[in-house]
Amino acid sequence: MLHKNFFLLILAAILLIALLVTLYFYNKKQTSQALLVNTKVSQKSPDYLIVLVGDSMTESLGNSTEIRQYLGNYYPGKTFDIFNYGFGSTNILSLPERLTSWTEYGRAFQPILDINFNLIIIESFGHNPLSQYSLSDGLEQQTQTLNQVVSLIKEKRPNAKIAFLATLSPNRFKYGEGQVDLSDEMRSKWVEERISYIKNHIEYARSRNIPLINVFEKSRDLLGNGNIDYLDKKNYIHPSPKGIIFISKEIAKYIYKNNLLTN
Repeated sequence: MLHKNFFLLILAAILLIALLVTLYFYNKKQTSQALLVNTKVSQKSPDYLIVLVGDSMTESLGNSTEIRQYLGNYYPGKTFDIFNYGFGSTNILSLPERLTSWTEYGRAFQPILDINFNLIIIESFGHNPLSQYSLSDGLEQQTQTLNQVVSLIKEKRPNAKIAFLATLSPNRFKYGEGQVDLSDEMRSKWVEERISYIKNHIEYARSRNIPLINVFEKSRDLLGNGNIDYLDKKNYIHPSPKGIIFISKEIAKYIYKNNLLTN
């Protein structure tokens, strides 16, 4: 009898071990499947992909969290990815290469035209004018480069939308303060030159029916000067936190109101 009970005890122990092993591998399988599903979800392509390209004024928008947030309010349930190709201290002449070739700016950036984007927003590069030329020649260079850029985009990405962004207006009395030592006369000349390039960007868009996000005009005060609240107090060039929010709101609102992305 004792022998029989011992045998039953051993059998029960074996069955318990077998059950525990089965449960272990079942749970492991379920966990692996859940991880696989989550990985697939995280790798899902966004509903819309937007490329921002410009100089440090665009770079200041960072990872574009604010733009995505405001777009989310207009397009509930949709996902967005925004690639920021804003490279500081670069002018409009650098843009064609950014479109067609790998470029370096802190890291490697793939050619923009290799990206299957829905919308590209081209900022004016107005704060990095072509000062090596006379003003008339520089503006002509800007126009010719924009011709080249628009042609390249339409050829390689014919289904994508193009929009222009006229960035924050400079302030005639503060521009560059804290970063560049300028006399009042030189500061005024710098501001007028930059405004000329921004306005040429605006005129190019208007004359060719290219959608224009005109932050420039909306950022001016009653005297036609750049609103100081939107400018970083370190240099009065780049956008302040309030300026970043302002630009981001204007971009999202314009995209929605002008149907630059399909609902």
